[in-house]
Amino acid sequence: MKVVILAGGVGTRLVEETEIRPKPMVEIGERPILWHIMKHYSCYGFKEFIIALGYRSDVIKRFFLEESSLRGSFSIDMKTGAITAKNEVQEDWLVHLVETGLESSTGGRIRRVKEYIGNERFLMTYGDGVSNVNLDALLSVHEKNKRIVTLTAVRPPARFGGLVFDGNSVISFIEKPQIGEGWINGGFMVMEPKIFDYIESDATNLEAEVLEQLAAEEQLAAYHHEDFWQCMDTLRDKKLLESLWQQGNAPWKTWQ
Repeated sequence: MKVVILAGGVGTRLVEETEIRPKPMVEIGERPILWHIMKHYSCYGFKEFIIALGYRSDVIKRFFLEESSLRGSFSIDMKTGAITAKNEVQEDWLVHLVETGLESSTGGRIRRVKEYIGNERFLMTYGDGVSNVNLDALLSVHEKNKRIVTLTAVRPPARFGGLVFDGNSVISFIEKPQIGEGWINGGFMVMEPKIFDYIESDATNLEAEVLEQLAAEEQLAAYHHEDFWQCMDTLRDKKLLESLWQQGNAPWKTWQ
């Protein structure tokens, strides 16, 4: 199956980073969050990616162009111009970089990549969230429920510390509990090609229009993921992910 990653938004809530690059290119451990997402998919065997581009698409294109030619050590024969890589392991990915418009909404971007998908089931997620979601289990739920879309439902990370009481006495303080209350759409979706019938134009919003309609028609299923999930909406989120990576405690690192 092919993996569609939405990477065209501006990322206004992370303006400290996104004035010069799109949010999927903000780095964690000196590698773009987009790369981290792709590594997770590829460790499950999904290695063909369709990146839906928009804002500062040149930065993402340059990354993939340079990734294959400039990463690691290499030798240059100055007389012939021949370049020889020095035992650098390259990702065995096929990556389609598709311009989907500066102003397109989330549904519109999916519509724009239809020709790359064809009449096949595909995977889709956002370019700003990492997780250790079990993709095999997600697909199993999708197969069982036979809906047009199955999304991954996650519990949002709590923003504040928690207090534990004994009567009126505070007996402990829980700093930054990982899991908040309720469930939200965490991305990491499975979609049938029927989804394109629900997307009318570039302006169609996936969440507010398409998924709402599918839910009303009982064509939207959910895989409940109880483990790690974290989006990167703010500078605080970015610092949290960077801290986990530097500590060697990045739960989304499912690859060797």
